[in-house]
Amino acid sequence: MPVSAAPPKPRRRLRRAGWREVEFASLDFETTGLDYDHDAVLSFGVVPIRGGRVLLREAVHQLVVPHVPPSPTSMTIHHILPADLAGAPSLVEAQQVLRSALAGRFLLAWYADVEIAFLARVFGTRRGSWRRRTVDARRLVLALEGLPGDTRETLTRTAERYGVPVSSPHHALDDALVTAQLFLVLATRLEERGRSRVRDLIALAG
Repeated sequence: MPVSAAPPKPRRRLRRAGWREVEFASLDFETTGLDYDHDAVLSFGVVPIRGGRVLLREAVHQLVVPHVPPSPTSMTIHHILPADLAGAPSLVEAQQVLRSALAGRFLLAWYADVEIAFLARVFGTRRGSWRRRTVDARRLVLALEGLPGDTRETLTRTAERYGVPVSSPHHALDDALVTAQLFLVLATRLEERGRSRVRDLIALAG
């Protein structure tokens, strides 16, 4: 059971603001798998965006001891082994770190359904409450390029196409950073098409 309250939401009026006028938290989870009801968080990375700039010095990366063991498949993807988690806190212990990193900020993620599902479990909230404050960078790409919703796009391939450097795919902090940098490119291009408000970006990603 969660012991920390959900992070405070951004003020509702900020949805009408331009995206450069608000703060975002680019979030990535690495997990033991993608069964939202069974699997657990292994690590998270959060990279803030403020004033249209990535604030790497305020970024957070945290390993977490999961309540279920990682699957062999997941370990081949994120390369987090049981030995790497020695001395790491439980999710309950790390919860406040995550809460502070997200507090008062709009959420940004790549394929945000994953982050939303695990956030709902971590903080005991409804998924809908997160969707109303979340921009899905993948959906922005599809909207910008006029692609159907079921188009398969990976973060790495998309980032490279837009000139965003990728160093460590499936590392929570690097994926959060890549998502943040990619977002700046996408949001700028959408702004040129008259889509500059936060609520526009949330709607496009919905």
